[in-house]
Amino acid sequence: MMVLDVLTSGPTAAAISQTIDTIAEFLVYATDVLVEKDSFKELATYMERIEPVLKELRKGKISDSEAFNRAIETMNKEIKGAKQLALECRNKSKVYLLFSCRSIIKSLENHTKKLSTALSLLPLALSGLSSGVIEEIEKLCDHMQTAGFKAAVAEEEILEKIESGIRGNNVDRSYANDLLILIAEAVGIKNEKSTIKMELQEFKNEIENARDRKELAEAMQMDQIIALLQRADAASSPRERELKYFAKRQSLGSRFLEPLQSFYCPITQDVMVDPVETSSGQTFERIAIEKWFAEGNRLCPLTLIPLDTSILRPNKTLKQSIEEWKDRNTMIKIATVKEKIQSGNDDDMLDGLRTLQDLCIQRDQHREWVILENYIPILIQILDSRNRDIRNHALVVLGMLAKDNEEAKERIATVDNAIESIVHSLGRRPEERKLAVALLLELSEYDSAREHIGKVQGCILLLVTMSSGDDNQAARDATMLLDNLSYSDQNVIQMAKANYFKHLLQRLSSGPDDVKMIMATNLAEMELTDHNKESLFDGGVLIPLLHMFSHNDLQVKIVAIKALRNLSSSKKNGQEMIRQGAARRLLNLLFHRSIQTSCLWEDVAAIVVQLAASTISQDAQRPVLLLESDDDVFNLFSLVSVSQPGVQQNIIQTFYALCQSPFSASYIRTKLKECSAVPELVRLFENERLKLRASAVKLFSCLVESCDEAIIRGNVDQNCINNLLQILKYSSDEEEKLSAMGIICYLPENHQITQWLLDAGTLPIIKSYVQDGKDRDLQKDKFVENAIGALRRFTVPTNLEWQKSVAETGIITILVQLLENGTTLTKQHVAQSLTQFSKSSVSLSKPVAKRKGLWCFSAPADIGCIVHGGICSVKSSFCLLEANAVGPLTRTLGESDPGVCESGSKVLAEANAIPLIIRFLGSPSPRLQEKSLDALERIFRLLEFKQMYGGLAQMSLVDLTQRGDGNVRSMSARILAHLNVLHDQSSYF
Repeated sequence: MMVLDVLTSGPTAAAISQTIDTIAEFLVYATDVLVEKDSFKELATYMERIEPVLKELRKGKISDSEAFNRAIETMNKEIKGAKQLALECRNKSKVYLLFSCRSIIKSLENHTKKLSTALSLLPLALSGLSSGVIEEIEKLCDHMQTAGFKAAVAEEEILEKIESGIRGNNVDRSYANDLLILIAEAVGIKNEKSTIKMELQEFKNEIENARDRKELAEAMQMDQIIALLQRADAASSPRERELKYFAKRQSLGSRFLEPLQSFYCPITQDVMVDPVETSSGQTFERIAIEKWFAEGNRLCPLTLIPLDTSILRPNKTLKQSIEEWKDRNTMIKIATVKEKIQSGNDDDMLDGLRTLQDLCIQRDQHREWVILENYIPILIQILDSRNRDIRNHALVVLGMLAKDNEEAKERIATVDNAIESIVHSLGRRPEERKLAVALLLELSEYDSAREHIGKVQGCILLLVTMSSGDDNQAARDATMLLDNLSYSDQNVIQMAKANYFKHLLQRLSSGPDDVKMIMATNLAEMELTDHNKESLFDGGVLIPLLHMFSHNDLQVKIVAIKALRNLSSSKKNGQEMIRQGAARRLLNLLFHRSIQTSCLWEDVAAIVVQLAASTISQDAQRPVLLLESDDDVFNLFSLVSVSQPGVQQNIIQTFYALCQSPFSASYIRTKLKECSAVPELVRLFENERLKLRASAVKLFSCLVESCDEAIIRGNVDQNCINNLLQILKYSSDEEEKLSAMGIICYLPENHQITQWLLDAGTLPIIKSYVQDGKDRDLQKDKFVENAIGALRRFTVPTNLEWQKSVAETGIITILVQLLENGTTLTKQHVAQSLTQFSKSSVSLSKPVAKRKGLWCFSAPADIGCIVHGGICSVKSSFCLLEANAVGPLTRTLGESDPGVCESGSKVLAEANAIPLIIRFLGSPSPRLQEKSLDALERIFRLLEFKQMYGGLAQMSLVDLTQRGDGNVRSMSARILAHLNVLHDQSSYF
């Protein structure tokens, strides 16, 4: 509590109370100011500290000294001034306040310092103040005296740009547009034309108010700012600018004006760009006079008066006159060049377009005049010109007009077929494509144009193609344009159909659920190449689809599964799905039988088929297994008997694919036999659903070769045989027929089964397949291999009737032909059948009838077979010599496959042809000797024949090494080496 010498209760007390109230009002206003918030906040902090001091004074009796009253009066005045400033900064135009920020800062600083001075007088005007109050006043005064108020950095930057623009007097539209963007950000208004235009109008109103208040200097300064900002797009409507332009242009006439003499630089004799005045009062181009000084000249080029080289004053008046003259002529030039561009003459059009292009390069203002002269529809129209140079120049000018100009973009977009014409240029030569995509990229910043671009037929496909082209800039522009077009789900889908999946993958990963559904649905329906599918997997499509797969919503789950079905047909993708655990989720869904719809059940099963197919051919270093345990095999196959036909078919196909996989085939075959797959598959041979039947036949063909004979006998009956033959006769599925023939090929050579096959008419079917398969292709080769393999059971020497049935079909001749042109396996099967036939030839050969009576009167005797000694034929005794099989059999000895070589040798041995070949060693014909040696060289590689016939051949071979020619001698020596008569390293012969 302070002690006072003189007590009063008059006006001073009321002044203190009024000051306290004013502080309270200031604190309210200061929280809502539109500019300099930090500075007002700092002053408010000082006010809050002053308030308790004044309240303390008001509690006691107040001195009525002159010094005290003056201090209170000053404080009251300054606080009122600060309150009024805060009120103005709350209510005036934001733009006006921004440009007044320096004066606002200055006012705040003045109020603070004067308030501090007045406050510091209180301890001097009053005695008896407590030491605590005095100390608080002193601290507060120190802070207020040293307070440094500054405009924000962004505000200072804007003011500097404004001042620079006013000084240079050459601000263009883009400079003004950029300034307005900075202003909008600084004062917190939306960067929209309507909002900015309204704020500028409020700014103009504030200038008029300042003029009314006779604040003329401030009004003049603000007028300069308005003149600068008026050049921005948002400052006036296109219609206002158009009316203003044509009013000025029509006042100019149509004749070009020559430059005034004063426009020329006395040094360069060119029209000046930046005229400056020297100390002599003469004006020169700045660059020219600076060069004059740099060369050591100190006298005026015109008057020869000594010059102060430090004095170069911009001649703003002359500069403005030159610019006005240039602008006048440019306006006239822009208006008159239109006639050339519309002339239809290619040379004139190109000349006009080049002129227009040069003008557009020079200044932004020129580009605005070109727009206002309505050149855009003309330029769009000539994009259909046959002359590509004309089209290219038109695209260049349109690109310059559209650059950072919303009005130009809007005008282009509203011209009929404008976007279509520009898109057509995307399909032309590289330079034109590059210009077109750059223009479209600029236009895509305008909503209406962007929407139109994506709808033009072929546009997105062309952009996708360009995005991976050789021209880096064009590729970047195309990619950026695709990014801009990706706002639309439909555009994203079109991109994906053009093999550009970036945005589809983004939406699938992070889009809303309904968008994810759209993207996944389209993925499910798209026709994709394997490369596309693998690109999608590389881009990370699997993870979001698996998330959708795990969704509780059934529709989401269905869409995800359908998409996975489409993508999993790629081998690489299938293997990746197995590695990522997708296969386990799918199998669990099948095993638990928790699928609510048959369609979904079938889709899941179809995916599993494709995953199985992906394991057929895979990297040995990173193999994958679809079914990891016995339970997986048993659980999956158990669904064959309980599920719908479509699922049954897919599960059987899954096992068929796994039986082709090198890493799982043996295991799967074994487990299928353990889970009684054979009866289930045989039962399906009669199924009316042809695809399901075909799948069962194919899988059974994988099991039959290694199946126990007891299992086959228990399940393959005459009805099963008939079903297989019906398939061979009537099925349209070539693979099913191939598998059916394969089953017959590998059925056990059981008497009953063979008889059923014979009775069912298998032999004619085999012959027809063999005949059809003589024209080589992969599938026919397999057919012939299986058919000849099936034939072997009918050629066993233990059943002469079966052999005769085969021979009657005439197939032996075909078998001999297959020795020449069949596959390795076919030749092996043929050789085995011929061997079995040959074993019956001796017994079937008819003895040669002896001649009776006088030999000179009797008929010539029949000549017997040189091998079998009797009368032979192909059909009656299955004679290989009569069938001309010896030559082809001998040539099989040259096969690289040891199985074929061995089989051919056995046929020759069975046919008793080897002794005959040995006999030819004694022939006088060197060619016949060589052929015999060639055959024997291969035959004697086999131990069995070496032991059986080696002795018989040895003497003849030794004889040939001694008297044969060079080649015969060396071949004979090689065979003797096989027979261990000579060392195999001997080079003597």
